[in-house]
Amino acid sequence: MKFGTDGWRGIIAQDFTFDNVRACAQGVADYLKQAGLSSRGLIIGYDTRFASEDFAAAAAEVVAGNGIKVYLCPRATPTPVVSYGVRAQVTGGAIVITASHNMAIWSGFKYKSEDGSSAPPEITAEIEKHISHTLATGKIRQMPLAEALAQGLVEYLDLAPTYFDQLTKLIDLNKLRQARLKVVVDPMYGAGAGYFKRLLDGGAIELVEINSERNPLFPGIQPEPIAANLAKLSATIKKARASVGLATDGDADRLGIMDEEGRFLTQLQVFALLALYMLEIRGERGSMVKTITTTSMLHRLGEIFEVPVYETPVGFKYVAPIMLAENALIGGEESGGYGFRGHIPERDGILSRLYFLDLMTKTGKTPSQLMDYLYSKVGPHYYQRVDVEFPEGERQIITSRLEHNRLKSLDGVKVVTFDTTDGFRFILADATWLLIRFSGTEPLLRIYAESNSLPRVERLLELGKELAGV
Repeated sequence: MKFGTDGWRGIIAQDFTFDNVRACAQGVADYLKQAGLSSRGLIIGYDTRFASEDFAAAAAEVVAGNGIKVYLCPRATPTPVVSYGVRAQVTGGAIVITASHNMAIWSGFKYKSEDGSSAPPEITAEIEKHISHTLATGKIRQMPLAEALAQGLVEYLDLAPTYFDQLTKLIDLNKLRQARLKVVVDPMYGAGAGYFKRLLDGGAIELVEINSERNPLFPGIQPEPIAANLAKLSATIKKARASVGLATDGDADRLGIMDEEGRFLTQLQVFALLALYMLEIRGERGSMVKTITTTSMLHRLGEIFEVPVYETPVGFKYVAPIMLAENALIGGEESGGYGFRGHIPERDGILSRLYFLDLMTKTGKTPSQLMDYLYSKVGPHYYQRVDVEFPEGERQIITSRLEHNRLKSLDGVKVVTFDTTDGFRFILADATWLLIRFSGTEPLLRIYAESNSLPRVERLLELGKELAGV
């Protein structure tokens, strides 16, 4: 099992099996012992996917069988709540059973390190070594859950109360409850269901929640908060004449937003707005961290507010270490995951939603008006991504083709940088960029482009397909 951009994922009953989950759990237990963290215990959480609670219980039996205390979530719990739990409980880390935004047939195994962040490559490499050893020897220590509970090696722990206490330190929830807004919330049948109502019910703000029941099939959608999966949210916004629509993915670490007309705001636009909120509305200062697939608007905001901007490969596991080292104000990635200083070095879709609502209330602006305000500062930016399936046997052919396509110009504009940090990125003289890279979690070739007009973006995406030969 290989840990990609964010953990190991597999198709349920094909490669994501109880035996493989137990092997992963044994690998984590061995890592905790090696790192001297086993005495601190481990949190295990899970999402609303098929049999997630059973996979989590299987993992708990193995970790407990190794003599390590397990704090097991009693119900489906958002990943950021688990991540904060690691810091609040001072555990050695956490396992989360989730495939995040993948289709219903998938599940996954995430490991959170002792600071609550996505484990960096050096840690996942060690865990992978232990897993390989376990698979080779077949030696897995486990203890029946009932016995582990009786011995106190497994304890059910609701992480929500301490997480809610943390949020009250970051934002004035009482004021937000009095906001004259109508908000449609879409947890996409995932672990974030009910959290917003628990946080904001009881005031003037009107909340409408859709897709809040558990349904492991995610009917008609993939639990990824992008426009293609948010038709029901858009329709509900229009019907309810709502102020905004807020969606979170299957494990609630990522955010998607629709404006008052039911139009989707790209994750790059949302990232820039949240950065503007932190810098201008809250008046805070600090560096910003972005993956290479996110917007150049961050660079412009960095210039305006005189703060540094750092770039990383794709994956929050690369963002988190820089956030910690630099005490960064905000970090984000193209998939809609944003982390903030003073919280956890990890994505949090729930806190991101609260901050966006606070931005609306403090400025008195609708989402579309906020976009106009942002563009008045940084200029117009348009972005799109296309995903192309490809036969695994062609990966090396595509790679070779792109390595030899070192163009001097693209769409009539000079290429000033050819970056191979993560994929193949062409940065043009006018700050337009095109990126072609393989997904770290799915068999897809992803092509990204950002420019000052939508027609240019569409042309660049077609050029990207031509360059890759797909």
